[in-house]
Amino acid sequence: MSLASGSSGNCYYLAYEDYGILIDAGIGIRTITKHLKSAGIPIRSIRGVFVTHDHTDHIKAIGYLGEKLHMPIYATALTHKKINKSYCITEKLHDSVRTIEKETPVQCGPFRITPFEVPHDGVDNVGYFIEINGRFFSFATDLGEITPLVAQYINKANYLILEANYDEEMLGTGPYPAYLKQRISGRNGHLSNLAAANFLAENIREEWLYIWLCHLSKDNNHPELAFKTVEEKLKSKGIVVGKDVQLFALKRNTPSELYLLG
Repeated sequence: MSLASGSSGNCYYLAYEDYGILIDAGIGIRTITKHLKSAGIPIRSIRGVFVTHDHTDHIKAIGYLGEKLHMPIYATALTHKKINKSYCITEKLHDSVRTIEKETPVQCGPFRITPFEVPHDGVDNVGYFIEINGRFFSFATDLGEITPLVAQYINKANYLILEANYDEEMLGTGPYPAYLKQRISGRNGHLSNLAAANFLAENIREEWLYIWLCHLSKDNNHPELAFKTVEEKLKSKGIVVGKDVQLFALKRNTPSELYLLG
C-alpha cells in the first residue's frame, strides 16, 4: 500500500501476515496512522522502517516512529548522520538506529532486505530489494538513471515500484528555473516517464507481475500521463497492460488501495 508518493512525501507499507514494514516515512505521523487505520492496520504492527535517503519528503516522521514508538530505523551510516542533522527531525535518533550497508542483506522478521545504490543527490541513496516467501520486490525511487546495478535488482523482481517523476515536455516548458530543471533531469536527479517507459519496454520480463509508477511530480506530471507513456511503450513491444502485466500510477497525496498479492 502506498500511503503517499511524490515530492510532498513518500511512504510505502509492505506486510506478510501481521508483520509490517515501511519504506520511508516522509509524511506526518498522524497521516500515517490515519491511512493505516483506514485499511485496518494498527501502527504497532510496523516492525521496522527502511529509509532510502535523507531528503525531507522521505524522513519527516522518522524521529517519532523511531524514538516515540520504538521502531527500528534502518539506513546507511551516512544517512543516519544526515537524518539527525535535518531541520525536520525534532526527535533525534538514538536507540532506534539500525545501520545497514549497501548490497549486504538484512533480516527483518520474514523479510530479507538488500539495499542497493541508486544515483541521486541525497547523501547516500539506496533502493531496496525485498525477498519474502518466494516473492521479490524492488523499490527504485529518486534516481536520475537506471544504472546496470539498479537494472540487476529490478530484473529480479516480481513486483516493481519504479520512479516516473516528470514528463520531459512539461518540465522543459514549465516555470521552474533553469538550475532546477537541470537538477531534476540530471544523472543524479529524477527519472522521467519516458526513461522509465523505455527501460520497462526494453527489459520486459514474464516475472514482472505488478509495476507501480511512483514519486510523480506535482508540477511536471500527472498519473494519467505517466500511465499512458509506459502503457504505449509496452504496447509497442506486444505487452498488454492488464493482461500481461498490471500497471498503476501512484498518486501523490492519496493512499492507494491495499493490494493483496497472492
